[in-house]
Amino acid sequence: MTIFSNAMKAASPFKTNGIRLASYLSKALTVKQFGNPLDSLSLESSTIKCTEPSQVVVHMLYSPINPADINTIQGVYAVKPQIPFVCGNEGIGRVVESCKSDSKLKKGDLVVPRKNALGTWRDYVVASEDDWLKVPSDLSPVTLATLMVNPGTAYRMLTDFVDLKPGSVVIQFCRVKHGEPERDFCQKLPEHTSNLVTLQLRSTEVFKSKEIPAPSLALNCVGGRNALELIKTMGENSTMVTYGGMSKQPLTVPTAALIFKDITLKGFWMTRWNWLHDKDGQREHLVNELCSLAKQGVLQSPPHTLVHIDSWITAIEGATDSRGLVGTKYILSFEA
Repeated sequence: MTIFSNAMKAASPFKTNGIRLASYLSKALTVKQFGNPLDSLSLESSTIKCTEPSQVVVHMLYSPINPADINTIQGVYAVKPQIPFVCGNEGIGRVVESCKSDSKLKKGDLVVPRKNALGTWRDYVVASEDDWLKVPSDLSPVTLATLMVNPGTAYRMLTDFVDLKPGSVVIQFCRVKHGEPERDFCQKLPEHTSNLVTLQLRSTEVFKSKEIPAPSLALNCVGGRNALELIKTMGENSTMVTYGGMSKQPLTVPTAALIFKDITLKGFWMTRWNWLHDKDGQREHLVNELCSLAKQGVLQSPPHTLVHIDSWITAIEGATDSRGLVGTKYILSFEA
């Protein structure tokens, strides 16, 4: 996550080729101090307009609340923006004004942030046209709003670490409500290149009975002793990629697994990937790939609850539920 968008610069004159620029009253969830999100956030209103010829005005439609957003507000995320800032790392918006006649983005285009942490928890955003990526208009807006953080992370981890072959198995160990699996692993596994399965590893016998091959890639978002359970199932020369630490405990890794299985431990942070590929076209390629998967029905909208920005307290309370798993993604809505 990069530096979050702060208040707009004071308007400065520039040539607009005869285009008369409008002003917009924008509501924004602004962080005034680090700490408890309910205490730190404030819904502020300000009038904004283009101040540079390269800018566009985007009306946000939906923007999700992700764990990284909450951690950033708390001041415990890897990147600590300067106070005050507008939170929000992804979302879907519609261009309502281009500040020059030859802009590559036109009024009505649907766009997602190209730049990390653009500050999408507000109904209008003024930013450079290069900070946005145009997306198809025939996809679910909720799918588009949640495209980059979770699906993007999953896509990169399944692509960048192991050359998966037909029959390869991928397992993801994540926190599940009441310790029960989110999916019934007894169902027949689909014959895809990889099988992404959420399961309770401590009790499963599927790997011991060799019903399926030992996993070649494991995706870990919990850490702690859960990593130990994960490693027990992994095959020789396999790789475990850690992309989260929900347990807030260091990884527990047995020495024998490193010596006798030659397991590789890697880390992944989507923000770093975005930084590294800011200008080489890979971010655009990733968005195109994800949109293609969505059109095929492979990628679908997550279970979600839409909450208007005026009721942001309800959304934050739901997203920070103390049980740690609420079964739904809270998404801020900015539609009238």
